[in-house]
This record gives sequence, C-alpha cells and structure tokens, in this order.
Amino acid sequence: MSVEMIRGLYDYHRWANRRLFAVATALGEELASRDVGTQFSYSTIGRMFGHLYGADRIWLARWTGASLTTIPGAEYPTLASIRPPWDDLEREQQAFLEALAPDDLERVIEYRNMAGKPLKAPLWPLLQHVANHATHHRSEIATMMTMISGSPPDTGINSYLLVKSSQP
Repeated sequence: MSVEMIRGLYDYHRWANRRLFAVATALGEELASRDVGTQFSYSTIGRMFGHLYGADRIWLARWTGASLTTIPGAEYPTLASIRPPWDDLEREQQAFLEALAPDDLERVIEYRNMAGKPLKAPLWPLLQHVANHATHHRSEIATMMTMISGSPPDTGINSYLLVKSSQP
C-alpha cells in the first residue's frame, strides 16, 4: 500500500459519494426521507448519507488523535443540510491525505470505539476500511434508490476510472 494508492482510493471515494448524492438530491427531500425498511442499516436515503458523513468524520478524528463519543450525521435532517459540513470534511480529509508521508501508513493509531474499548491498528488498513465501509453503504443506497425510482448510475471503481480517463 502506498500513499499514492491511498490518495487515489479517496479520490474515488469522494467521486462515488458525490455521484450518488447528486442522484439522491435530484430525487428530492421527500423521497430521500422516505422510510424504505429496516432491512437496511438506516431506513432512509438521507440517513444513510448522514452515516457515510459520520463515519468519515469519526475516522478522521481518530487518525488525527481526537476522540468523538458519538457518531455524527444524525443531526442533519435533510440532504441540503449535510452538504456544507460534508464539503468541509472532504477538504479536511484531503488535506490530511496530502500531508501523509510513506512512513505514516505504518503509524499505529490508538483510539476507542463507540463502546469505549481501546483499540489500535496501523493507519493504512484504517484508511482502507473507511473507503470499503462506504462502498457497502453506497450499495445499500443504490438499492434504496432502485426501490424508489429506478437504478442509479454505477459508482464502481471501473466507472470512476472511465470518467477520469476521459477528462483532459
């Protein structure tokens, strides 16, 4: 795992989140807040995006030595209300990633989970975890969207690479 690979993974992560978020925004707040069932991690599209935001926020805090006692995200009742803080978070996250040196990937991060249990791991698998975690929830969001209005565009990494390669 290299710093450049991590940065590329997070470029994809931001692209996929934003692509799906744009589709959700086009659905409108009413559909984004429709309860589609408890079979999902969260029962509305809006709340799922809140969870994606919250996971990114809590992990960035852990990587930088801060400790949050609750998972953020539930405090944003609409897609419109979550976009500004998420934009800020993406800038903070990107600055963190841009400042990484190769040796940082092996740095052991000590943190407490939400139950207060102390844990530690090298930074590189934690960085991978956040992007992988989001892929799981984006697939749930895509399923929710399909149930509500039809299948959204693909957010797989190959689609990202195709879009990226077609840009000047």
